[in-house]
Amino acid sequence: MNRLVILGPGYTASRIGDAVEGRGWQTLRIGRADFDAADAALRQATLILSSVPPDGEGDPVLRRYAPALAASPAWIGYLSSTGVYGDAGGAWVDETAPIGTGRRRARAAADRAWLDLGARVFRLPGIYGPGRSSFDRLLDGSAYRVDASDQLFSRVHVDDIVSGVIAAFDGPPGAYNLADDLPARQSDVMSYAAALLGMAAPPLLQVEDLPAPARAFYRENRRVANGKAKRLLGWRPAFASYREGLRDLSAKMSPASVSAPPSNAVADQR
Repeated sequence: MNRLVILGPGYTASRIGDAVEGRGWQTLRIGRADFDAADAALRQATLILSSVPPDGEGDPVLRRYAPALAASPAWIGYLSSTGVYGDAGGAWVDETAPIGTGRRRARAAADRAWLDLGARVFRLPGIYGPGRSSFDRLLDGSAYRVDASDQLFSRVHVDDIVSGVIAAFDGPPGAYNLADDLPARQSDVMSYAAALLGMAAPPLLQVEDLPAPARAFYRENRRVANGKAKRLLGWRPAFASYREGLRDLSAKMSPASVSAPPSNAVADQR
């Protein structure tokens, strides 16, 4: 029987686990507190997936288990980030682009280390899905638009990550960008989501008014190409852009969950 061990069962990895359990596979989900006791589970795994980000000392999974992973016959996957590409000035980047020049240098180092182990490394852009989308920020009053007309970035619906990872169970090792087909401005996405809910677009903020981590994000500008995953894995995003993804999410929302926030909620959350 296929047995998937998930190290770091967060939002995305948990949905991957749910999907393979639906196929009748066994899954074992191991959180950070149990990493040091995962030896037996990793030895018994037929597939191993880590979604654990690096910390101040590097990748915590590789610190503990790199030799065991290198010797394992199991399929190995790692959920990385397209942030490893840094700023491309708005150009398209594919898996041949250099990594490690931007703000995600620790992530880039982990990305390389997993590739050296023969893993399938999934470079993911902005992830959205049920319970984690523009709708949630609009409804809790924390939403805003950013005045960054030249800045484009890519997104991916969580269900498309799930299908991409599952497709890679039969694909060759290497890096794969799992992104939708339409990089877009944050302000366009937020305005579209507000319109679907029948709400006014949230306030427009300047980049310099954002917290430091957000300012750093908006200084990077790239469009993520997904052609390799399409060619080698036969993968296609079910939600080709944020429009299809948000329409699907809105259609599944209960009427009771859609209510406008207090008029001062956005200002309180800046």
